[in-house]
Amino acid sequence: MGLRERKKHQTRQALIDAGTRLFLDQGYEATTVDQIAAAVEISPRTFFRYFGSKEDLALDFTVDYAERVTGALAARPPDEPPFTALAHAFRAYVHSMEADTAESAERFVRHRRVIEANPGLLCTSIARMIEIEKRLTAEIARRQGTDPGTDPRPRLLVAFVTSAVRVGMECSVDGEAYLDDLVTSVENALCLAEAALRPGWDQFSLGSSGQVATNASSPG
Repeated sequence: MGLRERKKHQTRQALIDAGTRLFLDQGYEATTVDQIAAAVEISPRTFFRYFGSKEDLALDFTVDYAERVTGALAARPPDEPPFTALAHAFRAYVHSMEADTAESAERFVRHRRVIEANPGLLCTSIARMIEIEKRLTAEIARRQGTDPGTDPRPRLLVAFVTSAVRVGMECSVDGEAYLDDLVTSVENALCLAEAALRPGWDQFSLGSSGQVATNASSPG
């Protein structure tokens, strides 16, 4: 990045850090945009150059999440089974957090704490995750050569894998080993998901009646 881009990035991160600390210290609802801007010594007007609202700031991690997961899925080999590709994409996402700086890991933990303390933010976070899942579904459908509007397999596959990931992420955000625990927990959840399904289930074809049509070459 050039100097201007670096400064903008630094201001954005400073706003995120100031905002999440204020949310944790005095509560999300009690915190105003004016307070966040003042903590970084900028005007509220400048704040809105970076975020549309304090909610956008609180849920900024979903932007990074979307970029990492969709990018990891797009990078998987084109002939890889869809379920395997998606599972490895999420593994790449959680392991990429291990490579982040300690500051980035702490930022992620603070985001989690803020969201878990605010039911409204949690609902909005889930809504954003659903939109990301639609993007993943479209990519899986493209890999399968199917229409997700008529074929339920891409959506079912994404829902199954993301549910496993959510279960894996339900570890406590308290404790020094949080990130290690999260990676291990997500890995275990994905392994259980893989073990729960017969190989090749995501490549079964659908008959004209909408029922699963198996054949001799399908896994038994």
